[in-house]
Amino acid sequence: MKEITSIQNPLIKQLSQLKDKSRERRKTGTFLIEGAREISLAIKGGFQLETILFYPELFSSEKLSTFTSEVIQQIEISKEVYQKLAYRETTEGVLAVAKSKTQDISQLKIEKENPLILIAEAPEKPGNIGALLRTADAANIDAVIIANPKTDLYNPNIIRSSVGCVFTNTIATGSTSEIIDFLKKKNINIYCAALQASVSYHTQNFAKPTALVVGTEAIGLSDEWRKNSTQNIIIPMQGEIDSMNVSVAAGILVFEAKRQRNFK
Repeated sequence: MKEITSIQNPLIKQLSQLKDKSRERRKTGTFLIEGAREISLAIKGGFQLETILFYPELFSSEKLSTFTSEVIQQIEISKEVYQKLAYRETTEGVLAVAKSKTQDISQLKIEKENPLILIAEAPEKPGNIGALLRTADAANIDAVIIANPKTDLYNPNIIRSSVGCVFTNTIATGSTSEIIDFLKKKNINIYCAALQASVSYHTQNFAKPTALVVGTEAIGLSDEWRKNSTQNIIIPMQGEIDSMNVSVAAGILVFEAKRQRNFK
């Protein structure tokens, strides 16, 4: 088994770039995963692992058997190397290099006749994206679509905040125009969370093919979404402000849809 003890090792320098830079992840078509649970979910989600790196004082070689059949290369690393590559303060001692998947909207396949889809337009904060993915996982919805993405889905903060759900959700990305075209071709109703020309969300029928669309807290949804919606919807609020965290709003809408569908 290969062993690396120096942070000056060329591979470690490359992996450090992979962790920190979206450009490097796009160029190589690979990304870094930290944590045993996240690696297990990546395998479950059909991601191909290229390399696994472990610090034996935190993650024993015996535990590698969980991932062995999925891994091309295993590397034992020193504490210094692990600390260089690890993103989280709470350490488990294991990382993996995985191949990215293409998530273009043109390749999204919706198998159900009556799908429930969550769409977020231009979310920027990795923590919000991770929370949206956790909500989607909890509700077992059919797909999450990111319109006009501002960050790549393999950002370590998204992996961390999604608790690995980024690997097991069905996810697609595309421009707002491409996604609207996709939804219309599939005869999926579009419900946009917006202040303008809106009705209370609970008055609508989400038991039919439905896409729930949320925008950023700062500017909301673009005009293109609002003009193409089946109905704009609003979550009535009784306080002093007129917006809430996007992941909270999405959770309210998604679980109302699930309630109407009797949580099927």
